[in-house]
Amino acid sequence: VQLQASGGGLVQAGGSLKLSCAASGRAFSTYSVGWFRQAPGKEREFVAIKFRSSNNIVYADSVKDRFTMSTDNDKNTVHLQMNNLKPDDTAVYYCAMSSTVIFSERTKSRAYHHWGRGTQVTVSS
Repeated sequence: VQLQASGGGLVQAGGSLKLSCAASGRAFSTYSVGWFRQAPGKEREFVAIKFRSSNNIVYADSVKDRFTMSTDNDKNTVHLQMNNLKPDDTAVYYCAMSSTVIFSERTKSRAYHHWGRGTQVTVSS
């Protein structure tokens, strides 16, 4: 499985960006798909996950009500719509997939088996 995130860029605080993550080799519908981010000098941080089993989407508290995750199964692509961006959202964003992640492990990087290259998001104040 290969993943490729795209759509990052530079935006002013309060602005929006839409990230995309395309998968090749396996269908997203057979995996749980997550988004993580990593700011300079910080650990990788959970952003959101769409569970394969229930189609339930769970967000980190820090992005809830601002970010929306969606899937396009026909294009095997997952999106992360990010609105009302803040400087603290500045990070490299990664998409990841797992066939075994459970709810209690959703925030842990080790629960995900496949990772894509990240895309840089920079929010200026």
